[in-house]
Amino acid sequence: MNTVSLPEMRLGNVGLCLATTLADTARYKGATSGYNSPEIAHSVAQGQLAYYRILEKQGQVRIISDWESLDAHVEEWKAQTHDDLPVGLILDMEGADPIMTPSQVGDWWDQGVRAIIPCHGGLNLYSHGTHSHGGLTPEGRELLGYMDAKGMVLDVTHFADEAFWEALDLFEGPVLASHNNCRALVPGDRQFSDDQLQTLFKRDGVVGVALDNWMLYPGFVRGRTLNTCASLEDVVDQIDHICGLAGNARHAAIGSDLDGGYGREQSPHDLDTIADLQRIPEILVKRGYSTVDTELITHGNWLRFFHDAWA
Repeated sequence: MNTVSLPEMRLGNVGLCLATTLADTARYKGATSGYNSPEIAHSVAQGQLAYYRILEKQGQVRIISDWESLDAHVEEWKAQTHDDLPVGLILDMEGADPIMTPSQVGDWWDQGVRAIIPCHGGLNLYSHGTHSHGGLTPEGRELLGYMDAKGMVLDVTHFADEAFWEALDLFEGPVLASHNNCRALVPGDRQFSDDQLQTLFKRDGVVGVALDNWMLYPGFVRGRTLNTCASLEDVVDQIDHICGLAGNARHAAIGSDLDGGYGREQSPHDLDTIADLQRIPEILVKRGYSTVDTELITHGNWLRFFHDAWA
């Protein structure tokens, strides 16, 4: 059963999120599904942007692309009840397959995209990603150059290890991990090692913890392992690890990934919908987090990151 909808986001006081475009290609080594060409992926992602624009015209969402609109949106949510307020969207491309050539980065920026994850699963035109081994391609290095020049945020989620290190050496702009967990707690290349996390801290990056049970419970098997294996306490364990490693609460946040192609069967058993994210601050307080640190983790770190990135 699906866990995410705009009404449930409003109910849970989720007034702002990173909203993805996702259109993988299937023609590269390691890809098991996707579209047959970059041209098709490009067209599909354009359709997804068009849908976001339709929702915006209907007053359901608001696309946020600069700090002035971000501040105004946050103030509106603070001042009013949320029953009919638009949910803020910061557009993040998950897998750069729709970008047919690196020089198109500016076109996507002009359409409101503000962050890019160059890869997804396997190898695409730009980089090795999850479940593959290797670095950036020549096109990937060129892509990062165009992103840097435009002021695009680099989302390092899904990078293969070698690509992660290469990208952070090359890219000089702001970096984040929108939905990533800790390898120290759940082994696997989808999670980050402590060395990777500490490198992100040095870049003042923010890591959004994911609620996918596959990333919360070691050995989770999709379609076989019951969701009783994980709870929201496990989500806070991930946050704890990030904060402990950093020595502060400046870099941990909620990434969710609840729109990631799964439902309650693959989410913590004590989460019914995204509105239940409101239980996370309760757990943080019980574990001794201060009000200030709890607010940083639940929203403050994301707001600071984008305000700084767009300043």
